[in-house]
Amino acid sequence: MNEESMESSESNLLPPPDPIQAFEWSDELVHSVEYPERHHRRWAFPLAALSGLAVVVIAVTALIPSAFIARELNERLDEMQPAPYARVPGSAQPVGDRLVVEQVDGDERPPEVFPTEGDFMFVTITEPPQSVLSWWVGRHELAVQMLTEEDKFGFQTPDQRRVFSLEQMRTSEEVAQFVALTWLGFDATIVPGDVLISEIACLEFDADGSCVRWPPSDEVLDPGDRLLVADGVDLASVGDLTEVLEGKIPGDVITLLVERRGEGEFEVEVELTSAPDDPERTIVGFLPFDTRRVELPFDISIDTGSIGGPSAGLAFALTLIDGLSEGELTGGKKVAVTGTIDLDGSVGPIGGLTQKASAVAQAGVEIFLVPQQQGEQQIAAARAAAPGLEIVAIATLDDAIDALVASGGDRPVAISE
Repeated sequence: MNEESMESSESNLLPPPDPIQAFEWSDELVHSVEYPERHHRRWAFPLAALSGLAVVVIAVTALIPSAFIARELNERLDEMQPAPYARVPGSAQPVGDRLVVEQVDGDERPPEVFPTEGDFMFVTITEPPQSVLSWWVGRHELAVQMLTEEDKFGFQTPDQRRVFSLEQMRTSEEVAQFVALTWLGFDATIVPGDVLISEIACLEFDADGSCVRWPPSDEVLDPGDRLLVADGVDLASVGDLTEVLEGKIPGDVITLLVERRGEGEFEVEVELTSAPDDPERTIVGFLPFDTRRVELPFDISIDTGSIGGPSAGLAFALTLIDGLSEGELTGGKKVAVTGTIDLDGSVGPIGGLTQKASAVAQAGVEIFLVPQQQGEQQIAAARAAAPGLEIVAIATLDDAIDALVASGGDRPVAISE
């Protein structure tokens, strides 16, 4: 470093402070600081302890199951039972972007799918386990309904319930395709589906309505089981099983290949029995689940992922009608829809209407079509849970279309017209 730069650097340095003046400044600072009085400081430790305790209480109550404190009435038994679950709002999800229409090899070209600005939304609920904390926070909320084990699962295991829920969604989609396509004038046919056990048939009830005699099949078959093969015959429908049973008598044994969720495929020997209402008719002893499917000259699929249940049937049917016809049935808006759909176009009730109304309101949707069969009380409760939401009760598919046209939508036209 040269001398010029050294002088320049040194000239920029501050002179050292005066020791006496520095002492006076520090003494002024010490005397200028105001410390809390002793009687105020004595509350610091108790308040800190209470704050820590509150954090611990919140953490602990968030881990303790609500069944320790929450109780709900089991109407079947007329007694209060622990409520470890709650039915709460889920979500409102668009159907349109899940719709796929494709050509089947060798068949006619599929119809055009028209782009739409609006969309139909199907609505879900969830039934998660609850903690003491979540019960306490939501106990007065209209859209929170505490559930007992029986409320949530009925008499099914979680695996059985899951099988039925997914199968209900699949069947709902198939019936919706049939209803929508026939409404539009396309050729559609409903055919029986595979053999799924809904429940084991009771052969004899006592005066109280309790089952006192079950068929032998109860020992090896469960609700939710899917029957694949009977005595070497592939089962494509319940009709195939009926043919296998022709000529059999009660006491005969058949071999069944069974598929069970969580266990895979296995074979069982089943002793046959007679029907309780017709001793001449030989049965396995179960009630089949509705597994009907639709046959079309082209493929239609609606990707519902892992979502189960039958309540999206009407939403599926309206989405298909809107997508396969010109115009905007929604009027360019988002329209939430819930309700089962039957082959005649009638709309059936669903569970969790209040929770679904809350989910729709939270999604910012303005209009919600719901089944008239829910009844005035449930519909009123849904309106109370979502006061800013327009809830329209309908009884049939045609009612739903009329309601949408009245709110600004374009009336769809069938191809036959």
